[in-house]
Order: sequence, then structure tokens, then C-alpha cells
Amino acid sequence: MPSAQVQNNRDSVLKADSLTKEVSSPEGPLTIVRRVTLSIAAGESVAIVGESGAGKSTLLALLAGLDTPTSGTAWLAGAELTSLDEDGRARLRAQRVGFVFQSFHLVPSLTAIENVMLPLELAGLRDAGSTALETLARVGLAPRARHYPRQLSGGEQQRVALARAFVTRPAVLFADEPTGNLDAATGERIGELLFELNAAYGTTLVLVTHEPNLAQRCQRLLRMSAGALV
Repeated sequence: MPSAQVQNNRDSVLKADSLTKEVSSPEGPLTIVRRVTLSIAAGESVAIVGESGAGKSTLLALLAGLDTPTSGTAWLAGAELTSLDEDGRARLRAQRVGFVFQSFHLVPSLTAIENVMLPLELAGLRDAGSTALETLARVGLAPRARHYPRQLSGGEQQRVALARAFVTRPAVLFADEPTGNLDAATGERIGELLFELNAAYGTTLVLVTHEPNLAQRCQRLLRMSAGALV
């Protein structure tokens, strides 16, 4: 898609123009993301789907500033990601972004409430404890606030991860296979919570998933094949 077709929408919270990621391989350069151009509006929910190896998670990492493109440009919440250094991207993520992954990525030495408090404390925000407890209550885990991750089920750990992702009221939430490690019933409940919280906080949701039911709940679906949007 030509770069001229990037939406010049002041309400866009995510934009990419000809985003490309190449890596070296024994067979030569390998293109993982190929000239992706897109625009995602504030408050929109978007699912990125496709076969394994299509480039979905790499595109997510590029849009979130966790990885840098070989060429092309990306903007997050009005900031040009590709012009920021690693520290600048980290600051932007801390201020504007939440993450939920297939693996829960909780800190094992911290209790549930301490895990949720962590991004608030890193951002220097006050009342971290009460805000974290309120957010844990929204996911039904206030009674488990003092438990460590090893004392929680997989579904409970993912609910803690959801609370941690939403506690800073991020502009964008990136979710990469958030139900991938859960059984069907637990995964369905996590999906419900994800969209409940997304609606409550007005967050932009960018979701990578293999689950058709989860993808269909998003307002828009983007399909990838061989690194490109199709």
C-alpha cells in the first residue's frame, strides 16, 4: 500500500508507513514484516490474525516499540517511534502502553498486588496500593491480592497480568495470544475480561490471536501472510 494512503487522522493512536523488518539467516536476508501500512484510531479494537510465522508478533513488537524496523516509520500516541532511542521508547511505553502476553510474565517474588503496583511505582504515581487493589477487584482477585504467582492458577495469573496492563490506563494495550496458555473455559473468561476492561477504560486494543471467537469480537480484523497485510 503506498505511503500516501496512510490515514492522516489526528485521532489515530497507532500508524505505520511501509514498516519492514528483515533479519539475517543462513540462506540470506529474511523479511519477517513486509511494507506494512496501517492506521488505528483511538479506542479501536483490532485483531491481527494469520498462520504461525506470518509475522504477527513481530509486527506487534514494532508497533509497540519493543523492536526497531529495518525500514519504514511507526507512530505511537503521536510520537515517532522510529526517531526515538531505546530509552525514549521505554519511557513512551511506560507512559502510554500496556502489555498482556501468552506467558504471564509476573514477577515471582512479588505478590499479586505488588505485581500490579509495579508499573504505577515505576511511573512515580501516587496511591499505587489503592489503585492496584481497585484494579485487582475489577478482575475478581481482591481476595488473592497477597498471594504469590506460584499460589495462583494460570487463569488467575493472567487476570493479574490484565490488571497490571490496565492499571495505568494505557492509551494502547497490546495483547499477544493472551489466552494461548489457558484451557477453553478459562480462556473465554479472560477474553470477556479483556473486552470489559477495554470498554471501561476506552483503551485502544491490538490483539494477536489464533482464537476466531476472540478475533471476531474486535471491531476490525487485519490478516497477515508472509509478513504482509492481505
